Amino acid sequence: MTMAQLQAQTLWVLGLSFFVSAVWGVVLHRSHFCTMGAISDVLIMGSSTRLRQWVLAVALSALGFGFMTAMGWISPLNTIYGGTPLNGLTLVLGGVLFGVGMVLASGCTSKNLVRLAGGNLKSLVVLISMGIFALATMRGLPGVFRVQVLDKVSLDLASPFAGQSLSALAGWPLSVGVATSSALVALALLVWVFKDRDFRQAAQWWPGLASALVVLVVWWLSGVVGFVPEHPETLEAVFLTSASGRMESLSFTAPMAYTLDAFMYFSDGSKRVNLGMALAAGVLFGAWVSAWQQGSLRWEGFTRISDLSLHLLGGALMGVGAVMAMGCSVGQGLSGLSTLSWASMLAVAGIVLGAVLTLQWQIHRAQASS
Repeated sequence: MTMAQLQAQTLWVLGLSFFVSAVWGVVLHRSHFCTMGAISDVLIMGSSTRLRQWVLAVALSALGFGFMTAMGWISPLNTIYGGTPLNGLTLVLGGVLFGVGMVLASGCTSKNLVRLAGGNLKSLVVLISMGIFALATMRGLPGVFRVQVLDKVSLDLASPFAGQSLSALAGWPLSVGVATSSALVALALLVWVFKDRDFRQAAQWWPGLASALVVLVVWWLSGVVGFVPEHPETLEAVFLTSASGRMESLSFTAPMAYTLDAFMYFSDGSKRVNLGMALAAGVLFGAWVSAWQQGSLRWEGFTRISDLSLHLLGGALMGVGAVMAMGCSVGQGLSGLSTLSWASMLAVAGIVLGAVLTLQWQIHRAQASS
């Protein structure tokens, strides 16, 4: 492969990723598929519809990831979720911070991208705040504290994935263990999802199906289309457009940090558009097209200082938390859980805990003031 061919393949991966995420932007805008919304619906309205949509997306993503692993197309060991040791304290605390932040900021990263596309300037403030604090947690003073203090609390884990653990116990090849564990987990989740008869209507479950397909297509783009066994200059295997150097799927918080970094320092020659940046831009574009076609575009801003303060704080907590947790509610909640990574399970548990506690605080505060 020549460098010209490599660059063409890179553009192909970025272009397809942008297109796929633009489709998902339309889905998000039309369906209101949202992590925080799913949790708040259960706590406030007693409705589990959006939660079932989310669980359906997790189940089908895991099933598809297991299938691709069994076919030999990809391997969980090549993902960003395969690192050891397991930094349990960092993951859980980061998840809690992100969960608190996404409630204060009225939605997770993907939700704020969708709202910004419709003209909501509150979301612009959230995304900028989040990007700044995410970048600081990766490379700045908070990052030093994260690495030198929090990451010291870790557990040596020989098998970062449930499928890998099953393979070790049963003496199976990794691909068999991953496929088997994925099928078992997906079956259990699907039984719960479709236990509700009302949810069996296509109008209820299509957002979950569409979201799972997007996660799997991005895994394929990153791990198959974007994989080069031998770089023409370094002669090493490389995953094109990956910021981490490994196979990636949907995730949005770190890409917002990379976008701000590239915007401010692009002329130094080391900044490049990566997969996450293309995915975030695609969601923004797709949601804008949907809002424009629907006629729902309108400007919206802050009317109270207290509201501005909460959104700034929420964005900051999401930025710090997502980096600590190695992903946001999409990066860990969908992409990470599709690999059945133990780290992703810890991070998502933290996100849910943080969101539940903050929503309960908001409910209590509203009742006290009424």
